[in-house]
Amino acid sequence: MEIINYLIDLFLNLDDHLRELILQYGPYTYGILFSVIFAETGFVFTPFLPGDSLLFAAGTFAAKGSFNPHFLFLLLTTAAILGDTVNYWIGHYIGLKIFDRFPKILKREYLDRTHQFYERHGGKTIILARFVPIVRTFAPFVAGVGSMTYPKFISYNVIGGIVWVGIFIYGGYFFGNIDFVKNNFSIVIISIILISMLPGLTEYIRHKRNSRNSVAEK
Repeated sequence: MEIINYLIDLFLNLDDHLRELILQYGPYTYGILFSVIFAETGFVFTPFLPGDSLLFAAGTFAAKGSFNPHFLFLLLTTAAILGDTVNYWIGHYIGLKIFDRFPKILKREYLDRTHQFYERHGGKTIILARFVPIVRTFAPFVAGVGSMTYPKFISYNVIGGIVWVGIFIYGGYFFGNIDFVKNNFSIVIISIILISMLPGLTEYIRHKRNSRNSVAEK
């Protein structure tokens, strides 16, 4: 329960937490941001880490002079691409056995939701999943299990990483310091999270509806 409360506070007050990191660690904050983005995309155990919202928040602080926006973009794009690459190879070498070993931590429903994305979008899932929390973390893992060859995966991975990080970093950089955004930052962060969850929710509802229709036809 304490962990859940901490995560809620982290998301709702992301700007305050990031400000504290900058004040405490200065330029080393670059490394912290790199680690968070790498872990969120690179390990199936950490889908709860902030992704979209952290990138947007980092962009707003770049506009204030706390970060170099272009270096930040290159650094976090590298983190996102490397994270997906590591996740792909984890899926390739370990496979679904990891879900059987840690059933309380790794939920099958997350895996099923990612498979639904693949059924609808194919290889483009690697790009589109960048914008969908949880699915973003599981998509490269599923690709590594056997859905996609590595040469095909890496091209989607690079494109997805560049587009995802670029949109949120520069979105925060250009729009994050508008008075409305600054005065309602928590609402903006919540909106980003909710909007990013819509594609996954839509896929889930569509899958459930199709499943009920198939049962009814039988």
